[in-house]
Amino acid sequence: MTTAHRLHLGLLLTAVCVLYLSHSLLRFRNFEARGYDLGIFDQAVRQYAQFDAPIVPIKGEGFHLLGDHFHPIIAALAPLYWVWDDPRMLNIALVVLLVSSAVPVYLVVRGWFGHTAAMLSAAAMLLWWPFQSFVDWDFHEIAFGVPIIGWVIWALERHRPWLAVGLGAVLLLVREDLGATLVALGLVLAIRRFWLPAVAAILLGLVGFWFAVGVVIPHFAADGEFGYWEYTALGATASAALTTLVTRPWTVFPALVDHPLKLGLIAAHLLPLWLLPLLSPYVLLGLPIVVSRLLNDRLTVWGLVYQYDAILVPVFLLAALDVLRRIGQRRGWSDRPALWLPGGMLVITLAGGAAMAHTVPQEHQIFPLHRTYTAENWELDERAAAHRRAVESIPDGVCVEAADTAVPHLVDRTYVGLSGTLSEEHVNWIIIDDTVAELGGNEPLTPQEAFERAEDLGFEVVSADDHGLWVLHREMPDAPICSDYLQR
Repeated sequence: MTTAHRLHLGLLLTAVCVLYLSHSLLRFRNFEARGYDLGIFDQAVRQYAQFDAPIVPIKGEGFHLLGDHFHPIIAALAPLYWVWDDPRMLNIALVVLLVSSAVPVYLVVRGWFGHTAAMLSAAAMLLWWPFQSFVDWDFHEIAFGVPIIGWVIWALERHRPWLAVGLGAVLLLVREDLGATLVALGLVLAIRRFWLPAVAAILLGLVGFWFAVGVVIPHFAADGEFGYWEYTALGATASAALTTLVTRPWTVFPALVDHPLKLGLIAAHLLPLWLLPLLSPYVLLGLPIVVSRLLNDRLTVWGLVYQYDAILVPVFLLAALDVLRRIGQRRGWSDRPALWLPGGMLVITLAGGAAMAHTVPQEHQIFPLHRTYTAENWELDERAAAHRRAVESIPDGVCVEAADTAVPHLVDRTYVGLSGTLSEEHVNWIIIDDTVAELGGNEPLTPQEAFERAEDLGFEVVSADDHGLWVLHREMPDAPICSDYLQR
């Protein structure tokens, strides 16, 4: 790579970092960030930074986060909290992780088509809708998987199968279900005839998945079980699902396309890439993630505004360009299609942002960056100011149940949960948002239910209906857990 090429790539990465950081930090300032997931991961990483177990009151009092999902890799972020003890550190980490994934993509595409196509591909990936949606999500452990999967493909292209296996094994620390991605990597290695690394990847993936789901998560879960079996289209249990896949695999396909949201998800990923990823072995790396979402019982995971889409982008983009490379080599085509494809993605990005700006509700937009580069979110509106007043009225070191949008602003100085997640004998402050249908949590309360609960517990109103926000308090001594949680 020449000095000029390094400069070009560095400027691109810096520009996107600035744009995404601006958008993310403005979201936080405007009280658009949420307890799910920014507050949850802040509490976990904050506890890791104190060398404590990741106990997360937002999920429930005494809730150990490794009993929810297996993502020990987030402990790597703990040193960031020694520098700046603030949830926005996770926003910064997210942006850096996402933007860094452009490096392996650039290197792979440059090897295939040269610098210009590589720069276009890196830019297209960084500004594509899954990345924009992810930044709007605030944080999630899958962010670690985005650059890792890019480096896995880079290692495969460099004919370094054991490095690919080693990098793929790190995915086991990102989330339990990525063991299936490691199995898929084994299949790709087998197609390349790297037989021993292929076997190693498959075994690692299977053992890693079993260890996370069968040992670690049940050990830390309150009920001693893995609580995310949500694939009843295949069977009531994992063993029943396996039986279905082995004995009646033809029954699975209809369940993948039986809802408009599922068709939309498939189309949004593949149509802009001209369906080319389907012709590359690399598509196997993304299939476990896509299929697990389409077979999931939860409708929310079929939609586009979901963090899991980001890890698919480097896979599908490189898969599409891999097909263009092989077709070009066989038929003697020019490299122009390798410019047109990412160029088309950039056009869609710009057009999509402009088209959705005033036609799609904010929470459903997949190109939300227009709010930042058009200055739509630069001003602090009245509701955000009301949030600030509500948060500032909460003393340090108390036990508080807060509105989802207020939680990230309280995690650094209180023992905070969502409505109904803390022990009733501990909570002495409450912030209720009466503009939402439900107040979040595993068993979310409606605002009316939260008001009734607060009245039963003897709370009195401190601040009433400030743009929908209510602050309530009851006189009682602060429980030791309230102050001890952040001072261990």
